[in-house]
Amino acid sequence: MNISEAESQYEIMAKTCGCKDKNRKVTYSFIDTYHSLCHDKNDIILGEIEACERLLKYTPEYSSDEIDRKVIEREIDQLKMALDLMQ
Repeated sequence: MNISEAESQYEIMAKTCGCKDKNRKVTYSFIDTYHSLCHDKNDIILGEIEACERLLKYTPEYSSDEIDRKVIEREIDQLKMALDLMQ
């Protein structure tokens, strides 16, 4: 009998969206997990920070995606500040 785990190790996925000329934003989508109803605000913000850091890791440093990189870094800073204010 083969047993595999269907759950993803990541709970939240981040993407950038919007026009390059106008407001770029980071959007999040929740990946289906068995325990998705058991998260509080801290867990969600920590998941968003982790998702942004993964996205930043795969955004090229020296390319036309410089705008995306700045948007992601600003989002991480705002999420960390929100987390600090909640504690």
